[in-house]
Amino acid sequence: MKNEADFIEQLLNSKKREKAFVRLLDLYQERLYWHIRKLVVSHENANDVLQNTFLRVYKSLPNFKQQSSLHTWMYKIAYNESIRLLEKENKKNQVSLDDVEQKHLDNLMGSSYFDGNEVQIKLQKSLLSLNDKQRKVFQMKYYDDLKFREIADILSIKENTVKTTYYGAAKQIEKSMLAVTQIGINI
Repeated sequence: MKNEADFIEQLLNSKKREKAFVRLLDLYQERLYWHIRKLVVSHENANDVLQNTFLRVYKSLPNFKQQSSLHTWMYKIAYNESIRLLEKENKKNQVSLDDVEQKHLDNLMGSSYFDGNEVQIKLQKSLLSLNDKQRKVFQMKYYDDLKFREIADILSIKENTVKTTYYGAAKQIEKSMLAVTQIGINI
């Protein structure tokens, strides 16, 4: 966004807020949806989290300190809302992490919104083999094309930790994808 300061000023101005917020939705709705979708997997949950995210953004705008970009701030809210939903699901279902991961993979492959080929399915399986932190960092960098600094802000961790985590995850995914390909496992 070219002049973010002016846009934020419009969002904070009570007379211009509604129009500016509609523009904000137009600019970020799809990107945030896919960021959330990668975390919560199902379309229905992603829509719920997206709605909660924009409600929280709208209510929290007066408290936005502008210590990060608007983009990063909204991604952090979306991330936190996604984690909130996942924690709620895990508590409600009291299932093992392996069961949750398999359920997410089954939901993804059964979704009409997923048109993945064999390589994409292998990638998703490889992602599920990562620990939670590695998976989130990898998804934010690889799919959302966020900068390491932005990911560090969203996750509230150091930038060097993000870099180490990302490159470790990438190496693990590469190994996993090569192993699956070399032994010829069918999906």
